[in-house]
Amino acid sequence: MFWSLAPLVVACIVLAGLAGMCSFQLTGPKAGQPPSYDAPAALRADAAQLGFPVRLPQLPDGWHANSGSRGSIDAARTSTVGYLAPSGMYLSLTQSNADEQKLIASFGTDLHPSGTQDVGGVSWVVYEGGANVRPVWTTRLDGPTGPAQIAITGAAGPDDFRTLAAATQSQQPLPAR
Repeated sequence: MFWSLAPLVVACIVLAGLAGMCSFQLTGPKAGQPPSYDAPAALRADAAQLGFPVRLPQLPDGWHANSGSRGSIDAARTSTVGYLAPSGMYLSLTQSNADEQKLIASFGTDLHPSGTQDVGGVSWVVYEGGANVRPVWTTRLDGPTGPAQIAITGAAGPDDFRTLAAATQSQQPLPAR
């Protein structure tokens, strides 16, 4: 019996030695560094496929796109990109062909309009909720293929909301096709 196990023991020792000589490194962001997301490419693809005007915000230095997704609300579509502001706080920008009520409802049922913010002549409706509900700013922007409802939400302060709003509304929609 010993002689039948000996080759197995030798094989295990050899494999352990080989494994010790090899090293594996997972790729991805380094510790403390947020993931990167190609917002221009994603938003261009969304503009070509979703059928409503999609804008690419021109943000100042220090802003970092770190996530994105597509979704739907009933028959409407959404395009969302997440950003880290220079303050280190997260904001998401959602663009959709949904109406205001449906888009706001997609962020939670505890939201209610609390006022407006004027950003460069464009009125943004501010929605707020309870203690653990993040605010949402929304406006409707017209484009050559129709309107788009824009929403910004996140943990950042009003100055970061204002910067993202201005950077979005000042841009022309990306080419649809």
